[in-house]
Amino acid sequence: MMKLRVAVVVDSDTFGGGEAYARNLLRWLPAWCRRSLVVSEPVAEHFTGAAEDVTVVPLSRHRRSAPAVAEALTGVAPDVVQVNLVDPASNLASLDAAVSVAPTVATVHLHDPLPDRPFPLVSYAIAPSAPIAAQLTALGVPPPRVVRMRHGVELPDQVTRRRPGDAPVTIGAVAQLTEQKGLDLLLESVRPLVEEGQPLRVLIAGEGRDETALREQADGLPVHFAGFCRDVPAFLRQLDVFCLPSRREALSLALLEAAAHGLPCVTTAVGDTVEALGGAALIVEPEDTAALTNALRHLVDVPPFRRDMGVRARARATREFDVRMMAARTSAVLSQAARRPVRLPG
Repeated sequence: MMKLRVAVVVDSDTFGGGEAYARNLLRWLPAWCRRSLVVSEPVAEHFTGAAEDVTVVPLSRHRRSAPAVAEALTGVAPDVVQVNLVDPASNLASLDAAVSVAPTVATVHLHDPLPDRPFPLVSYAIAPSAPIAAQLTALGVPPPRVVRMRHGVELPDQVTRRRPGDAPVTIGAVAQLTEQKGLDLLLESVRPLVEEGQPLRVLIAGEGRDETALREQADGLPVHFAGFCRDVPAFLRQLDVFCLPSRREALSLALLEAAAHGLPCVTTAVGDTVEALGGAALIVEPEDTAALTNALRHLVDVPPFRRDMGVRARARATREFDVRMMAARTSAVLSQAARRPVRLPG
């Protein structure tokens, strides 16, 4: 089969779920895709070895134009470009640059904020959740060109669980330390359990602008902040329960990774979470700390229930969130875009 020259653009100032998605995509695209990467300087270190060609460019996020991205893509001469958009507004400069060079597929990870100018004419837009798909249509992407596709994660060959008798029960999260991820709600929900005398600890991996406030809130609680996590599987193997009470989310990649590792998960009804993980995770309403405390209490108190929820999570991830399925579907969209490019006006 003839090679498809795919260029992936990552224009981000921090490394999070959207950037992990792009790294997974580069790793798992089929062999008939020749992979190039154009990546912003702040996150370039996280993509070492991710593609045959890597070009590091200045950050263009929140800017009106991205000449360095356009120049890099012109040099690569791709058949198709995939652009990672943190949200519909913040990476439009890179998206404009991509559209000017080759047929372009955009993947959008959050549905806010709205852009203050027309959304570029992309060949396809990939939406990991129903709200994002609806917003892309409202922004002018024709419905047949909006592709619903959930993110995929690597499935470990074996699930290594802590033994039920291991104490204390360990609750953890991997997330950026920002208001969006709701880690303050996790800390608030854990405090009553600690006051009840529950033997537990909390591990939080990640960095972000709210770290100081979260550390202050965690004073007196058995909480350890592990910093940026370079080995997520190793971190997850330390946990008995994964908890991510996000306020806003399409569908958390970290949550899917925890499910793939067979961890019982507690999360919130945001984005596509209920549709994707209903019955395979404990899902409460956003900001409902009482419900969050009750869900965590039940998982801590009842080891058989904890094991059962972990088995359900792993089964759901195996069936629906395998990264290889996501990469195969994405490569089909990229191939279609290269064969049938959108004609720019004028």
